[in-house]
Amino acid sequence: MTATDLPEGLAGIAEDFTAMPVPERLQLLLEFSQGLPDLPERYAEHPELLEPVPECQSPIFLLTEVEGAGGDAVVRLYFSAPREAPTTRGFAGILHEGLDGRTAQEILDVPADFTGRLGLAEAVSPLRLRGMAGMLGRIKRQVKEKAGI
Repeated sequence: MTATDLPEGLAGIAEDFTAMPVPERLQLLLEFSQGLPDLPERYAEHPELLEPVPECQSPIFLLTEVEGAGGDAVVRLYFSAPREAPTTRGFAGILHEGLDGRTAQEILDVPADFTGRLGLAEAVSPLRLRGMAGMLGRIKRQVKEKAGI
Protein backbone atom coordinates (compact mmCIF):
# COMPACT_ATOMS: atom_id res chain seq x y z
CA MET A 1 0.00 0.00 0.00
CA THR A 2 1.11 3.50 -0.70
CA ALA A 3 0.62 6.64 1.32
CA THR A 4 1.07 8.95 -1.67
CA ASP A 5 -2.67 9.57 -2.00
CA LEU A 6 -2.99 10.70 1.63
CA PRO A 7 -2.55 14.24 2.96
CA GLU A 8 0.96 14.74 4.31
CA GLY A 9 0.01 14.38 8.00
CA LEU A 10 -1.97 11.18 7.52
CA ALA A 11 0.67 9.72 5.23
CA GLY A 12 3.32 10.15 7.93
CA ILE A 13 1.07 8.60 10.56
CA ALA A 14 0.31 5.59 8.33
CA GLU A 15 4.02 5.13 7.63
CA ASP A 16 4.83 5.29 11.35
CA PHE A 17 2.27 2.61 12.17
CA THR A 18 3.23 0.19 9.40
CA ALA A 19 6.95 0.52 10.18
CA MET A 20 6.39 -0.92 13.69
CA PRO A 21 5.79 -4.44 14.96
CA VAL A 22 2.12 -5.05 15.89
CA PRO A 23 2.50 -4.69 19.70
CA GLU A 24 4.19 -1.32 19.24
CA ARG A 25 1.35 -0.17 16.99
CA LEU A 26 -1.02 -0.52 19.93
CA GLN A 27 1.32 1.57 22.06
CA LEU A 28 1.38 4.27 19.38
CA LEU A 29 -2.41 4.19 19.23
CA LEU A 30 -2.48 4.80 22.99
CA GLU A 31 -0.11 7.73 22.55
CA PHE A 32 -2.53 9.27 20.05
CA SER A 33 -5.32 8.83 22.61
CA GLN A 34 -3.34 10.89 25.12
CA GLY A 35 -2.68 13.61 22.54
CA LEU A 36 -6.32 14.24 21.64
CA PRO A 37 -7.04 17.85 22.60
CA ASP A 38 -9.90 18.72 24.91
CA LEU A 39 -12.95 20.38 23.43
CA PRO A 40 -12.90 24.17 23.40
CA GLU A 41 -15.23 25.68 25.99
CA ARG A 42 -17.81 26.69 23.35
CA TYR A 43 -18.40 22.99 22.62
CA ALA A 44 -17.67 21.51 26.04
CA GLU A 45 -20.57 23.54 27.39
CA HIS A 46 -22.83 22.56 24.46
CA PRO A 47 -22.32 18.85 23.75
CA GLU A 48 -25.61 18.77 21.81
CA LEU A 49 -23.76 20.51 18.95
CA LEU A 50 -21.58 17.45 18.37
CA GLU A 51 -22.62 14.47 16.25
CA PRO A 52 -22.50 10.96 17.77
CA VAL A 53 -20.68 8.15 15.96
CA PRO A 54 -22.79 5.06 16.70
CA GLU A 55 -20.42 2.75 14.76
CA CYS A 56 -17.94 3.14 17.62
CA GLN A 57 -18.17 0.77 20.57
CA SER A 58 -17.45 3.65 22.95
CA PRO A 59 -19.33 6.95 23.04
CA ILE A 60 -17.64 9.47 20.78
CA PHE A 61 -18.89 12.72 19.34
CA LEU A 62 -17.39 14.97 16.70
CA LEU A 63 -17.85 18.29 14.97
CA THR A 64 -16.19 20.04 12.06
CA GLU A 65 -15.80 23.75 11.54
CA VAL A 66 -15.23 24.89 7.99
CA GLU A 67 -13.60 28.26 7.35
CA GLY A 68 -14.52 29.37 3.84
CA ALA A 69 -16.31 27.56 1.05
CA GLY A 70 -15.41 25.05 -1.61
CA GLY A 71 -12.43 22.76 -1.79
CA ASP A 72 -9.97 25.32 -0.41
CA ALA A 73 -11.94 25.83 2.81
CA VAL A 74 -9.92 25.06 5.94
CA VAL A 75 -11.35 22.41 8.27
CA ARG A 76 -11.05 22.21 12.04
CA LEU A 77 -11.93 18.99 13.85
CA TYR A 78 -13.24 18.54 17.38
CA PHE A 79 -13.81 15.28 19.24
CA SER A 80 -15.25 14.24 22.56
CA ALA A 81 -14.28 10.75 23.72
CA PRO A 82 -13.95 9.37 27.25
CA ARG A 83 -10.45 8.76 28.58
CA GLU A 84 -11.63 5.25 29.55
CA ALA A 85 -11.88 4.44 25.83
CA PRO A 86 -8.24 4.68 24.68
CA THR A 87 -8.72 2.88 21.35
CA THR A 88 -11.55 5.18 20.31
CA ARG A 89 -9.65 8.23 21.57
CA GLY A 90 -6.59 7.00 19.68
CA PHE A 91 -8.50 6.82 16.41
CA ALA A 92 -9.88 10.31 17.02
CA GLY A 93 -6.36 11.50 17.84
CA ILE A 94 -5.05 10.11 14.54
CA LEU A 95 -7.78 11.84 12.56
CA HIS A 96 -7.28 15.08 14.47
CA GLU A 97 -3.52 15.14 14.02
CA GLY A 98 -3.68 14.07 10.38
CA LEU A 99 -6.59 16.19 9.17
CA ASP A 100 -7.11 19.22 11.41
CA GLY A 101 -6.23 22.37 9.47
CA ARG A 102 -6.34 20.64 6.08
CA THR A 103 -8.50 21.80 3.20
CA ALA A 104 -11.95 20.42 2.58
CA GLN A 105 -10.79 18.78 -0.65
CA GLU A 106 -7.83 17.08 1.04
CA ILE A 107 -10.20 15.57 3.59
CA LEU A 108 -12.73 14.50 0.98
CA ASP A 109 -9.94 12.84 -1.01
CA VAL A 110 -8.86 10.57 1.87
CA PRO A 111 -9.48 7.04 0.53
CA ALA A 112 -12.14 4.95 2.22
CA ASP A 113 -9.54 2.24 2.90
CA PHE A 114 -7.39 4.57 5.01
CA THR A 115 -8.15 2.73 8.25
CA GLY A 116 -6.71 -0.45 6.77
CA ARG A 117 -3.47 1.32 5.94
CA LEU A 118 -2.53 1.72 9.59
CA GLY A 119 -1.73 -1.96 9.95
CA LEU A 120 -3.99 -2.28 12.98
CA ALA A 121 -6.16 -5.12 11.67
CA GLU A 122 -3.87 -7.58 13.47
CA ALA A 123 -4.11 -5.60 16.72
CA VAL A 124 -7.73 -4.43 17.07
CA SER A 125 -11.08 -5.90 16.12
CA PRO A 126 -12.76 -5.19 12.77
CA LEU A 127 -15.59 -3.60 14.77
CA ARG A 128 -13.16 -1.02 16.16
CA LEU A 129 -11.78 -0.27 12.69
CA ARG A 130 -15.36 0.18 11.49
CA GLY A 131 -15.77 2.78 14.22
CA MET A 132 -12.83 4.76 12.88
CA ALA A 133 -14.24 4.50 9.36
CA GLY A 134 -17.53 5.81 10.78
CA MET A 135 -15.71 8.83 12.21
CA LEU A 136 -14.08 9.54 8.85
CA GLY A 137 -17.39 9.16 7.02
CA ARG A 138 -19.11 11.64 9.32
CA ILE A 139 -16.24 14.11 9.01
CA LYS A 140 -16.47 13.93 5.21
CA ARG A 141 -20.25 14.40 5.23
CA GLN A 142 -20.03 17.42 7.52
CA VAL A 143 -17.25 18.92 5.40
CA LYS A 144 -19.31 18.49 2.19
CA GLU A 145 -22.33 20.13 3.77
CA LYS A 146 -20.47 23.01 5.40
CA ALA A 147 -18.09 23.74 2.50
CA GLY A 148 -20.91 23.53 -0.04
CA ILE A 149 -19.20 20.87 -2.13
